[in-house]
Amino acid sequence: QVQLVESGGELVQAGGSLRLSCAPSERTFSNYAMGWFRQAPGKEREFVAAINRAGGSTSYADSVKGRFTISRGNAKNTVYLQMNSLKPEDTAVYYCARGSGDYAGPNSSGYDSWGRGTQVTVSS
Repeated sequence: QVQLVESGGELVQAGGSLRLSCAPSERTFSNYAMGWFRQAPGKEREFVAAINRAGGSTSYADSVKGRFTISRGNAKNTVYLQMNSLKPEDTAVYYCARGSGDYAGPNSSGYDSWGRGTQVTVSS
């Protein structure tokens, strides 16, 4: 099973920006849709954003629409989540996930590989 490695999480002030990255430890995921999910303490994991394998179609949770942008690197083997105008309620562990084929939607059952997560903390 492919391993996904997230990076870029850190402590940031409200209103600030962060860019998260996700790359496979081996093999490529350029032929798969990719997604970002997050889980805050005491809450269930929730969908954040997803992008299809070609990079031309994206979807977002309403809570992040207009503030976050998901994209793929030039070789489509890295996925990014640009997060702007961060709010304290964005504080969570952010997980990268590989879609089953070209599924790029909010249902976590549509993803078959997950990273270990990176912590994002937004202070008020």
